[in-house]
Amino acid sequence: MQVILMEKVTNLGSLGDVVKVKDGFARNFLIPQGKAKRATTANLKEFEARRVELERKANESLTGAQERAAKLEGAKVEITQKAGPDGRLFGSVTNSDVAAALKAATGIEVKKADVRMPAGTLKHIGEFPLVVQLHTDVLSNITVVVVAEQ
Repeated sequence: MQVILMEKVTNLGSLGDVVKVKDGFARNFLIPQGKAKRATTANLKEFEARRVELERKANESLTGAQERAAKLEGAKVEITQKAGPDGRLFGSVTNSDVAAALKAATGIEVKKADVRMPAGTLKHIGEFPLVVQLHTDVLSNITVVVVAEQ
């Protein structure tokens, strides 16, 4: 299926690109989330008429994400969890825990999907470097310190 991208999509294209994707990806993800529209002649004309407005919105979104990333860069967040004597946690620290701790510590709202945990959830006490992706082009490095509850 041919679609017009309404915003930048990682590994697919940027605003205004007409790309061919699998039908299910378009119907189930891109179109319902407003990231794309079907590439019909009417939609192409409508997109060209709204192109300036969409580019302005994309630039505002990027600028806002860059400002938030500058505030978050290098942030150190401490999370307290119950742990055994060997340092293993009873449970784990998930991306939603990190997002809530960032909101409490810095006051910056971060969605749990923005917190990248490539090795999975944190299951030991210690310091862990993580990445927060606030926009497709904006990354911020943070440090999460997991400490044992006394």
